[in-house]
Amino acid sequence: MQDLEAVKTALSDRIQALAESQTIAMAKKARELTAQGYDVINLSFGEPDFQTPQYIKDAAKQAIDEGFTFYTPVAGYPELRQEIVNKFKRDNNLDYKPENIVVSTGAKQSIANAVMCLTNPGDEVIIFSPYWVSYEEIVKLAEGVPVPIMGRLENDYKVTAEQLEKAITSNTKLVMYSSPCNPTGAVFDEEELRAIAAVLEKHPQIYVIADEIYEYINFGEKHFSLASVASVRDRVVTVNGFSKGYAMTGWRVGYIAAHKEIAAACDKMQSQITSGTSSISQKAAAAALKGGNETALEMTAAYRRRRDLVLNLMQEIPGFKTYVPQGAFYIFPDVSEYFGKQYEGKTIESAEDLSMFLLTDANVALVSGEAFGAPQCIRFSFATSDEKLTEALTRIKNSLAKLQ
Repeated sequence: MQDLEAVKTALSDRIQALAESQTIAMAKKARELTAQGYDVINLSFGEPDFQTPQYIKDAAKQAIDEGFTFYTPVAGYPELRQEIVNKFKRDNNLDYKPENIVVSTGAKQSIANAVMCLTNPGDEVIIFSPYWVSYEEIVKLAEGVPVPIMGRLENDYKVTAEQLEKAITSNTKLVMYSSPCNPTGAVFDEEELRAIAAVLEKHPQIYVIADEIYEYINFGEKHFSLASVASVRDRVVTVNGFSKGYAMTGWRVGYIAAHKEIAAACDKMQSQITSGTSSISQKAAAAALKGGNETALEMTAAYRRRRDLVLNLMQEIPGFKTYVPQGAFYIFPDVSEYFGKQYEGKTIESAEDLSMFLLTDANVALVSGEAFGAPQCIRFSFATSDEKLTEALTRIKNSLAKLQ
């Protein structure tokens, strides 16, 4: 049998340099403890706790009965691409054609396609930080150079146009951000995005990936898309999907809208990796869009109530520096006041240490901010019931009180 060390050294430099997704890693640890009999409350995963709406499930069943069991076009069924075009017109006042749309196996693949198609080795990619865990690793896979720029807590962690301008160099090729943001829940408003567009107007070589997967989970003003600004529209790749707004995480359907040459490049890239997305999932996704966003709005109302519940409970926990998220289903407090404190001879040196302490002592799974480019923070997901949130925050408060 091949020696394990020999196999390990045979693995490519690419995969050995790649970090594991910390959200998935923490969820795995939580499942392991649960399997051992511990009552773990998992607030680590970015997954709606709602079921996919019934009308979407019914469309999937119908698709099976009607024989949609064959390979699909790489860029997606024409029907679904047209429904996505209609969605952009209805919700974002953006005019696209099906040739501008590529459907992928989740928004994560959509992002990876776009990064791979736009980034050459050595190109700098500005990433608004805190950022979703996979952005930096995808850029590294494309042999780009991640350049995180950190938003300030006082500005709800949102990067400003002035910060962006200072970070741009002659090597900058791409800018990446999400709004509403994972992990902070921050939402860029129209004024802020127009200011960012004004900076980009001066740099026609720079493209943008705007991740809008949480578009429907918005507690404030109407969502605004950067691609709405005519001067930069052709350089914006808008990413969206069905996992969050329609509670369809397991269906794995995401998409981009982009200039037709970029869309064609993503189609070409995808053709060599996965080909087309699941036929049944695509039929379900088309039905989701035809049904509008009423169910998404109902879920968003529940998320808003849960956000307020968590914020109220966090006010009772000393040392958490918080803000008011305007979208998504996360809050990302600064917990650095606990660094240096001890319990039973062990010192909390980092957010990772604090996350592991809370997992083992409070049986609450969270994700360290290190994975999101903000090592002073911890991400809480409030995509679970009021009862579980109340119990989790009570446990956390009691466990943190033990630290001296």
